[in-house]
Amino acid sequence: MRRTRAAAAAVTACLLAAAATACGGGTADNGGGTNTAPEELTYWASNQGPDLAADQAALGPELKKFEEQTGIKVKLEVVPWSDLLNRILAATASGQGPDVLNIGNTWSASLQATGALLPWDGKNFDAIGGRDRFVESAIGSAGAAGQDPAAVPLYSMSYALYYNRKMFQEAGIAKPPATWDEMVTIGRSLSKDGKWALGAEGGNLANNIHQVFVLAKQHGADFFDAAGKPAFDSPAAVDAVKQYVDLMANDKIIAPGNAEYAQNQSLQDFANGKTAMVLWQSAASSFKSHGMKEGDWGVAPVPVPAGVPGAGRNTNSMVAGINLAVFKNTDNIDGSLKFVQFMTSDEEQKILNKTYGSVPPVKAAQNDPAFATDDLSVLRTTLGTSAAPLPQVPQESQFETAVGTAVKELFADAAAGRPVTTESVKAKLTKAQQQMAS
Repeated sequence: MRRTRAAAAAVTACLLAAAATACGGGTADNGGGTNTAPEELTYWASNQGPDLAADQAALGPELKKFEEQTGIKVKLEVVPWSDLLNRILAATASGQGPDVLNIGNTWSASLQATGALLPWDGKNFDAIGGRDRFVESAIGSAGAAGQDPAAVPLYSMSYALYYNRKMFQEAGIAKPPATWDEMVTIGRSLSKDGKWALGAEGGNLANNIHQVFVLAKQHGADFFDAAGKPAFDSPAAVDAVKQYVDLMANDKIIAPGNAEYAQNQSLQDFANGKTAMVLWQSAASSFKSHGMKEGDWGVAPVPVPAGVPGAGRNTNSMVAGINLAVFKNTDNIDGSLKFVQFMTSDEEQKILNKTYGSVPPVKAAQNDPAFATDDLSVLRTTLGTSAAPLPQVPQESQFETAVGTAVKELFADAAAGRPVTTESVKAKLTKAQQQMAS
């Protein structure tokens, strides 16, 4: 999921209480919802393209097509990632939200706990063609285990290692690193003359979480135990976070200035030839928007400790993606279901995922040759063999804020030349865990 944000404190409290009482939701006859006419829907789309205008241009013709087919007009608002979660949480608290909305798949369980989203039971899945049309790993990132999903997969993504072919060729490097040891060795040879090996976004809380989640898996750690309780400062989790920050603090292959980078700044540096590699999810369309051309970059799996990517300790990506949800108190449930059916139809899945450089979570749509490129083949293989979903727990959004901030602060220490030690990493993670408890 592409975004960065901090949750509002008041609405975070709502999420924490949601297991007992829903902060939003309701039904169509309780006066809540958007009060749109039956022939009109409101849709909050997440910013998937290089800017909001690009999303408006991409989605406009498709929404017009839906209107022509059904007679239902869709009022579109593209919401920046920096605002999206807070907007959604405020809507769940007030009961005044859109009819249909995009959510980052890592938020699914948190938003599910509010009770504000329509559960996707067998009847609702049947209304859009059936649950078995979707890739199971994508469904697994749509809500807590053992419950009906809170949303339907729309775009699927995974992380990959993107590398600048020209910079590698000039440095005499034949292939991208497959292991972290190779990353450090190659990275040191590339980090010179004002250029750096690897880009990062230390100020981007979500990206921090995505990276340390994967490394934690590789160290055999989970940030939540089997009972769903935080386990942020276990020895293996501490080692994972330290390994990531050490790419700047100790290995010196990430520029100190990256400690303050926010959303997409690392992509700009990569496109401008300031860094040779970046770890990102479905980045091809972003590179093109920054002036790169097909062939300028290569793509490979994210490094693993040793060997090749796979399940377990060689997990090398989170299951990334965007889900489509319906507010339970919509005044137009039938129209909302028709809209979800349209957006997840085989044809629309091909159109939309081609536009955004993502992988369709609808199985039949993946057969299109457009999704067999080198880039997307790596992403598809990763999703199918070596990706794991972030914890599907109600506290997931608070976890991203607490641990993402801890990593941000550690990057700030590294950039300032302050030592990053096992003890200092553990102290930050313990503090984050205590924040969750309070």
